[in-house]
Amino acid sequence: MPSAELKAAIEAAEAAARVIRELYQRNLAVITKADKSPVTAADVKAEEVIREVLSRHFPSHGFFGEETGQHAMGAESIWLVDPIDGTKSFVRECPFFSTQIALQRGGRMVLGVSSAPAYGEFAWAERGEGAWLGEQRIRVSGVDRIEAAIVSSGNLKTLASGPRWARYGELVRRVNRIRGYGDFVHYHLLARGALDAVIESDVNILDIAALTVIVEEAGGRFTDLDGAAVNLATTTVLASNGALHDQLLEALA
Repeated sequence: MPSAELKAAIEAAEAAARVIRELYQRNLAVITKADKSPVTAADVKAEEVIREVLSRHFPSHGFFGEETGQHAMGAESIWLVDPIDGTKSFVRECPFFSTQIALQRGGRMVLGVSSAPAYGEFAWAERGEGAWLGEQRIRVSGVDRIEAAIVSSGNLKTLASGPRWARYGELVRRVNRIRGYGDFVHYHLLARGALDAVIESDVNILDIAALTVIVEEAGGRFTDLDGAAVNLATTTVLASNGALHDQLLEALA
C-alpha cells in the first residue's frame, strides 16, 4: 500500500499536470534566470500547486523547489521538486518534459514520482515497494555485457570538455547501440528494461532525485560518474541495470 507521503506526492503531481496541460502550447512568455535556464508562468504555477498540496499534508517537511528555492532544509524530511524538468522542451512544444517530486529523509531519497503529462507516462516508486509505470510493476534488464548494451546519454556538455570524453568515445564504439533520449524518458526506459544504462553530465539534483528511487526500486543502480551515491551536490549520472554498472564505471574511469 502506498504511504501517506507517496499519496500526497501523487496528488501534487496530478495537480501540477492539470496546470501544465492548461498552459502547454499557449506560447507563454519565457524569462531567462540568472543560471541561464528558462522559466515560464507554467513552471511557477505548477510549483505553487505542488507546494500547497505537500505542505497541507505535511506542514513540518522541508521544501526544495526549482522555482521557489529552499525552505526548512534542516527538517528530517525534505521534498525535492522540479515542476517542469525540461522547460526548453515545454517552450518548444516538445512532449519530453516532466514533473519530478522526491522525498529525502535522513539524507536518503525514499520516494519518487515522475509525471510526464504531455508524453503520457506516470512513474513512481517507494523504498521497499518496487517501481511502477502506471499500473504496471517494472524491472530493469538482465543484460550483463557492454557489447550487448543499449546506452542513452543526456546532457554531455561537461563530459565533452573533460578527461572522460575520449573514454566515452571508446565506450560508444563498444556498445550495441547508443541513443540520446534525455530528460525523464531514458530513465523510464531503463527502469522498464528497454535500455541498459544512462550517462549524463550537467544535471541538477532536482532533475534526478525522484528517478534515483524509480531506477533503484526497479532493480537498477544509480550513482554519479565516479561511483558515488547521489546527494544534493550531484551533477553527473551513471544509471544502469546494475549488472553493467562496475563495467561502465571502469570504462569511463
